Amino acid sequence: MDVLPLVGLIAASAAVAGAARRTPVPAPLLLVAVGLVASYLPGVPQYTLDPHIVLPLILPPLLHTAALESSYLDLRANVRPVALLSVGYVLFATVAVGWLAYELIPDLPLTAALVLGAVIAPPDAVAATAIARRVGLPARITTILQGESLVNDATAITAYKVALAAAVGEGASWAGGIREFLVASVGGVGVGLVLMVPLHWLRTHLKEAILQNTLSLLIPFVAYAAAEQVGASGVLAVVTVALYLGHHAWQVDFETRLQEAAVWKVVAFILESAVFALIGLQLPVVLKDLGEYSVGQAFGYAVAVFVLVVVMRFVWSYPATYLPWCLSKRIREREKDSDWRRPLVVSWAGMRGVVSLAIAFSIPLFVDDGSRFPARNLVLFLTFTTVIGTLVVQGLSLPWLIRILKLPGRDTQAETLAEAQAQNAASQAAEERVNELMEDERNCLPEPLEDRLRTVLERRRNSVWERLGHANPVTGESADDTYRRLTREAIAAEREVFVRMRDERRIDDEMMRTLLRKLDLEEAAAYREVDD
Repeated sequence: MDVLPLVGLIAASAAVAGAARRTPVPAPLLLVAVGLVASYLPGVPQYTLDPHIVLPLILPPLLHTAALESSYLDLRANVRPVALLSVGYVLFATVAVGWLAYELIPDLPLTAALVLGAVIAPPDAVAATAIARRVGLPARITTILQGESLVNDATAITAYKVALAAAVGEGASWAGGIREFLVASVGGVGVGLVLMVPLHWLRTHLKEAILQNTLSLLIPFVAYAAAEQVGASGVLAVVTVALYLGHHAWQVDFETRLQEAAVWKVVAFILESAVFALIGLQLPVVLKDLGEYSVGQAFGYAVAVFVLVVVMRFVWSYPATYLPWCLSKRIREREKDSDWRRPLVVSWAGMRGVVSLAIAFSIPLFVDDGSRFPARNLVLFLTFTTVIGTLVVQGLSLPWLIRILKLPGRDTQAETLAEAQAQNAASQAAEERVNELMEDERNCLPEPLEDRLRTVLERRRNSVWERLGHANPVTGESADDTYRRLTREAIAAEREVFVRMRDERRIDDEMMRTLLRKLDLEEAAAYREVDD
C-alpha cells in the first residue's frame, strides 16, 4: 500500500488550513478551492471518496468531537427547533427537492430523484461547526445548527436507504420506511444509552491517563459499529454517548481532560482539513460519464438544484419557527423574542459537506435487474455542485449577512462578569475547605507552602475581575496579558537553567524531562487561570 498520497493529502490540507487562519476566508472554503485547483494539476493522485471509509472511520470521530463540545443542556432547551430541522426538514427536503428535480430533469426517474433528494438533504456537521465558529454566530443559533447537524445525518441515511431500495428494485413502502426510520432512530439512541454509562465508568476507573485517552479514541468507533451491527443508526449512537461523556467530563481525572482536549483538537483539525480538501479533489471523478447529459446541461441542472435546496430550506424554516410560536401560548411565554433574523440566518447557514458526497458515492452501479443505476453520475455531479455551491456561496456570504442584519454577538463583558461571579463563589468555597482542613494537625504545612496555597486561591479569584479592568496605560496590555508575559519569561529562564545543567551533565535527560513537564503544567495552569 502506497502511503505517500495519504501523507501528502494530510500535510497539504493541514498547511492550507493553517494558512487560512491568516486570511479572512474560512478554512473550509479555502481547502475546497485548493482541492478544485489541485485536482487538475499533473502529478496529483486521484483521490476517490470511499463511503466504506468515510462513514465508519471519518464521520464517527468528527461527530464525537462536535458532540463533546456541545452543551447537552442547551440542546435540551432547544430540542423543538433542533428536531424540526434535523428530522422534519431533512424528510421535507428529500421529498420536495427530489420531486422538483424529477419534474425539472428529463429522463430522471422519480426513485433516482428521491435518492438525490435524500443525499443532499442534510447540512453537514463539519461545515456548520467550522463556519459558525469563524463568523461568531449568536449562541442560540449556533446551538440549533450544531444540534441539527449532529442528528440529521441519521435521518438522511435512513431516507436514502428507503429511496435506494425503491430505485434498485427491492421495493419500498411507506410502512416499511417508517419502520426503518423508527428502528434506526430508537435503536441508535438505545445503543448509545446502553453504552454510555459503562464507558463513562471505565473512563473514571482507569488509573492512567494514556489508557483513558486510548479508550476515548476508540469510543466513537465502538458506538458506531455496535449500532450498525444491529441495524440501528451509528450516528445517533455516537452522538448520544458523546453528549453524556461531555456532560460528565468533570468527573474524569484532570490529566486525562488535558490530554483528551489536545488529542481531539489534533484529530478534528486533521480530519476536517482532509475532508474539505477531498471535496474539492472529486471534480474529475464526478465529471466522468454524464451519459446523455452534456456538461452544459448538467451545469444548468446543477444551478437549478442548488436554488431548490436553498429555497426549500427557507420554505421549511419560517413555518417551523413561527407556527409553533403562534399556536402555543407556552412557547410564546418562554420565547418572547420572535426575531425574524434568526430563521433567516438558520436558513442561509445550511451548508452541505462530505457526508452528502460519501452517501452519493455509495450508490451502486447496477440495480437488481442488472441494468445500470439510472443517471448515477448525474446524481454524483449534482451532489458535488450542491456541496460546492453551498460552501462557497453561503459560506462566503454568511459573515456579510450577519453584519448586515446586525445580529447581536456574544456579550463578552457579561460573560466575563458571570465567570467572575462563579469563580468568586468557588474560591470562597475552596478557602473555607482549606481553613477546615488546616485545623487538622495531620494537614499541617510549612508556612511558605501554606501562604503559597492561599495565594494561588486568591489569584484565581481575582484574575477574572482584573479582566474587567482597564489596560496598562504604558504598554496597552491588559492585566491578563502582562501576567501571561511575565509568567512566560520567568518559566523560560528556569527552562534555560535546566537545559544548561543537562548539557553540563549535572542532571540527566530523564530528570530534565520531569522538571520541564512540571514547568509546562505550571505555565498551562497560569494561562488557564487567566483565560481558559
